[in-house]
Amino acid sequence: MSGRARMTLCSAAATLMAACAMLPLVTPATWLLQAAFLLAIQSGVGAATRRVPMARPLTVAAQSLVTLVLLTLLFAREYALAGLVPGPDVFRHFGDLLQTGADDVGRYAIPAPLSDGIRLMVIGGVLVIGLAVDTLAVTYRNAAPAGLPLLALYSVAAGLSDGATDWLWFLVAAAGYLMLLLAEGRERLSQWGRVFGGGPRRAGEQPGPVAPVRTGRRIGMAALGVALVVPLLPLPAIQGGLLGGTGTGVGMGNGSGGTISAVNPLVSLRDSLNVDEDRTVLTLRTNAANISDMYLRIVSLDDFDGTTWKPAKRHIVAVPDEFPSPTGLGPDVKRAEITTRIAAAAGYAQDWLPMPYPPSRVRIKGNWRYEPVGMTLVGDHGQNTSGKTYQVTSLDVQPTAEQLASAPNAPGSVKSAYTKVPDSLPPVVARQAREITKGATSDYQKAVELQNYFAVTGGFEYDTEVEVGSGSNAIARFLRDKQGFCVHFSFAMAAMARTLGIPARVAVGFAPGAPQSDGSVAVGLKDAHAWPELYFEGVGWTRFEPTPTRGSTPTYTLPDSTGEDVPALPQPSGSANAAPSTEPSASTSCSAQDKKLEGCAAALPLDPTQQDGGGPSWYAIAGWTLLGLAVLAVPLLPMLWRLRRRSVRLASAQHSTSSQAGAPPGRRKDGAHGEQPDDTGPGVLLDVPPQEAGDVAVGHVLAVWRELTDTAWDYGIEPNEALTPRRAAARIVRIGELDETVGRSVHRVAGAVEQVLFAPEPRADTGLADDVRRVRAALREKVGWSTRVRAVVAPRSAVRAVWGLSDRWKSRKASWAARLAALVRRPSGQQQGG
Repeated sequence: MSGRARMTLCSAAATLMAACAMLPLVTPATWLLQAAFLLAIQSGVGAATRRVPMARPLTVAAQSLVTLVLLTLLFAREYALAGLVPGPDVFRHFGDLLQTGADDVGRYAIPAPLSDGIRLMVIGGVLVIGLAVDTLAVTYRNAAPAGLPLLALYSVAAGLSDGATDWLWFLVAAAGYLMLLLAEGRERLSQWGRVFGGGPRRAGEQPGPVAPVRTGRRIGMAALGVALVVPLLPLPAIQGGLLGGTGTGVGMGNGSGGTISAVNPLVSLRDSLNVDEDRTVLTLRTNAANISDMYLRIVSLDDFDGTTWKPAKRHIVAVPDEFPSPTGLGPDVKRAEITTRIAAAAGYAQDWLPMPYPPSRVRIKGNWRYEPVGMTLVGDHGQNTSGKTYQVTSLDVQPTAEQLASAPNAPGSVKSAYTKVPDSLPPVVARQAREITKGATSDYQKAVELQNYFAVTGGFEYDTEVEVGSGSNAIARFLRDKQGFCVHFSFAMAAMARTLGIPARVAVGFAPGAPQSDGSVAVGLKDAHAWPELYFEGVGWTRFEPTPTRGSTPTYTLPDSTGEDVPALPQPSGSANAAPSTEPSASTSCSAQDKKLEGCAAALPLDPTQQDGGGPSWYAIAGWTLLGLAVLAVPLLPMLWRLRRRSVRLASAQHSTSSQAGAPPGRRKDGAHGEQPDDTGPGVLLDVPPQEAGDVAVGHVLAVWRELTDTAWDYGIEPNEALTPRRAAARIVRIGELDETVGRSVHRVAGAVEQVLFAPEPRADTGLADDVRRVRAALREKVGWSTRVRAVVAPRSAVRAVWGLSDRWKSRKASWAARLAALVRRPSGQQQGG
């Protein structure tokens, strides 16, 4: 296999090995196989175009075009011309998918499902990083900077992951990078015709020449060190949820179907209640007679695993003109049709559409899909509520207590699906539910008893300072401590209802907002709420309100005025019954003290990783800041090293003297480094310590010559090791097209080098630093802007830093080997034992 082919293979392998760090973030891991296949095609195109050969920019352009076609075939074939040629529709579809993917990333906990948007993000990201690595390492033959895109790929994954095996993915990514560097070192050495240094030596022999290019194993240690630190930083994990400002629903598909995946919309409900200033997110006008019942329902949580409630995975369809009648609603239940016009604030962007329940018709523009079981609308391909105005026709269902009490048993399909409780649910939940409802003769009476217990008779407090609960024992702790928020109450009542055989689920949305002087109703972030819904055959899903001081108590649960003395039930919250106001007012759903707490949803079985509120912590900010500084600093390391080296060299020239050298300094004296000709010409040793060169002035002159040749190299004139200083100077003048005055400066420095190296009585001239500066200014004027930028930001001569590190490492290894040999060497004359 040729060196270039080996480099191509190693660059693709290094990209895939770095991409493995994203495996814990997304499931299933089939995306990696797709990325590997596409990356192989991309690398193959690069290898073919380089073999032609083609100009380097054309090689990159060909790979970019093939990458775009591959992504089109995989993600947007139906939008492309002939299914292959990308057009404006393809790019528009890519934008929609990326937006959807960004929403999904903000919504799901790790590991996230492999939606189309996330798949495009990870596969497309791997291909882009792979193209950058192949371009730097193979097309432009500079593997060291290729570590930067690999570091970016790994750092993103490491910053999001919080698994215990992050160290393993670091080792895999680091091994891929080092493999790439070793391949480059091998390919460079092969161009010399033989391999330098490192061979075994016989006893007593002096160390041989040190390989100037065999340094791949040590390149990039600084970048790898940064990557090693990243997983240890307390960087924030993926966050987001239903009520967050970044959008949270999940709708995907081509318009004819799709699914809604299980997510936890309560993750950011507490953040909505935690805002310092209540912000109006929805403004509505309705013809409803009583706005205290105007709950805006977003989604229902019907999947209970003992730790959390979440919506089950559902199929979605096109939005029908008329919604079907709600499940379980019979013809003899009183109902009224109401119309509500809702306007969402521009800053409130989420995927699920807040609506009164049950809706029967929705008029809204955009890409929306309908989930029939929950009767919800969800945005498709990045669609959200930001700035949307829509009209909802819904039913105001008004069952009587008698109808609910006489409701027959729920159908088997409903009962089996909505009465499941996991084995992990503490037995105290079911036991206490039976004690509370002892003596009740119907499911309705049991539901009312549960509501009364939480809202009135049980001694529960709506406490804003209770600690966040999580895990399977959260409900049991809530029943014991009797303090909590709306999520505590709704989760506990729904779980208890299920243990009693009553179908139950939890709804999430907004409690009634505050009426305004113009007749509208303002719904703020602090109106975010959760409540239980119980199923009664003939009525359907029915709202209950167990949370004290929140929302309004349903009229069908109020006792008869003629009945016996019963405890007073909670009245509707002030937000719904308040007198008209000239401006939106914060509802009493959360008091002023709520600004300090976790909000009404920071209660029970939330994801334990989502328990922090109030913005990122100081250490997270510090971690991101350090990462940002590292990402900025690593690309600037060559420039900083080069500036420092130029300053030291030219400053030393200012102090050069014309003292004579006491011995010919053409080569280093034998020692740990051995004799090694400098890479700018035979016998020329640059940056040699003065004590080794023979005279301080000699070292200054050689440093200035090294600076001159490195400056020419930075501006595109590569050094030629076979030339004498005089011929090297003439070559710089010819290739750089320098005028006579500047040319004399180049030859003056070269003459000074010949003086200190070969003259019987060498002398070092003064003013050489000014000559170098004059040459640098002239070279800069002769080149284009791109070469100027590269000479400053990514100077070619900065590779000498790596060579220097390699030389020192080789020297140390040789020194250690010599010391070890001295320890085990037998004294001369010692006889072998018999």
